[in-house]
Amino acid sequence: MPQAVSLQSRLIRTSLFSSMVAGVLALLLFVGVSLYQTMQVQDQLMNEIADMLLISDVTTSSGQQVDELSDEFDIQYQLKDQQQVLTASKDFHLEEQSSKIKNNVSEGYDFLWQDLQLWRMYRAEDAELNMSVLVLQPLGERFKDLAQNVMGYALVLVLLWLTQWLILHFAVKRQFKVIHQLSKNIAEKNANDLTPIQQQVPELKELQPIVWQLNQMLQRLKQSLVAEQRFTADASHELRSPLSAIQMRLQVLKRKYPDLTQDLVSIQNDVNRGTQVLENLLLLARLDPTNTRQLPKTEIDLQVIVKDVVQALQPFATKKSIQIQTQLSPHLAILANEKLIFSCIRNLMDNAIRYVGQNGHVFINVQHQHQKLTMTIEDDGQGVTEEVLRRLGERFYRALGTKTQGSGLGLSICQKIIELHAAEMHFSQSSHGGLKVELQFPVNIHR
Repeated sequence: MPQAVSLQSRLIRTSLFSSMVAGVLALLLFVGVSLYQTMQVQDQLMNEIADMLLISDVTTSSGQQVDELSDEFDIQYQLKDQQQVLTASKDFHLEEQSSKIKNNVSEGYDFLWQDLQLWRMYRAEDAELNMSVLVLQPLGERFKDLAQNVMGYALVLVLLWLTQWLILHFAVKRQFKVIHQLSKNIAEKNANDLTPIQQQVPELKELQPIVWQLNQMLQRLKQSLVAEQRFTADASHELRSPLSAIQMRLQVLKRKYPDLTQDLVSIQNDVNRGTQVLENLLLLARLDPTNTRQLPKTEIDLQVIVKDVVQALQPFATKKSIQIQTQLSPHLAILANEKLIFSCIRNLMDNAIRYVGQNGHVFINVQHQHQKLTMTIEDDGQGVTEEVLRRLGERFYRALGTKTQGSGLGLSICQKIIELHAAEMHFSQSSHGGLKVELQFPVNIHR
């Protein structure tokens, strides 16, 4: 089963991710614009320094201003008259390369790779004075302040994203209260309450189609339950009537033929048991497996129930020469519905007797085990395949290749009875060769 994904977390992540993408794009745009402006400003500064060197007297205050700008922005310069250096910055260290640069580089701006770093270079000439100026600046120097600004901007973005995450976490969680309340309202619905679901205020437009569809489904479910209840009542009436008539005729026959009283009593017991099975089936049809408190329960002794079942099925076992071996521990009391538990155990034992061969054996073991009361019913009949084990308990399912008669409802009825008692039923291959059915009842079952 795939792992469930939280819609709330996904909304938060999506909103935060979109904000982060927008912030990164803004940061890149900021860096691009800043790079362009910085290059423009610094190039203009280099141009002004070159003009000041060409047209001013470097021995006056203009020369001092050039040195101040040079020191502040790490700009190196050299002014030449033909091959003679008129003036240069004190840290100008490209003296050997200046003539080569002059020959290979035209006037204007260019880039130079020197001393393992990239330089921005500007060269200008004054043809009348026969002078040229070379201005250099390490490119990295231009972006020191820019790098600090970018780091500051990035830090502000991170803080904004953290703040946004906190706001989204609480805001989205608050909005989801409506969905959680709707989920709670749906969970509270049961067979006794199928009224339409009312969406909480404020109503969410996106949830309206879902609520509408749920209410439509509840309406259809209510109609189906009403139809089922009518069918159950009609079936109960129609089935009780012939059984009651048989009971009355048996009473008449007992008075008319006293010699047949013993046989008629057995028939009457079977009719009584059939009536009780009918009542149990009707009860199962009305009960909700998720609400075990609906089921009337009393404290019963499993040892007594098992003995009664064995006694009731002994004629069928004797007919096939089947031996029923029981191993019952004392103090086997549980809180359960006696009639339903009797029907469940009778169905399981009847199933074992049907499928075991002539002169076979049925083994019944009831004992306390790991804070549970465990009951096993095994037989030494034919082996059971894994496919059959997987399908046991399905309604109307009967294993192919068997010559026994049945409706395929016995084990499914047992399964529902066990669910109503908050117990467990497991099928497996028996070490004796046939089928093993294990029932596990909680020792402390509350009403």
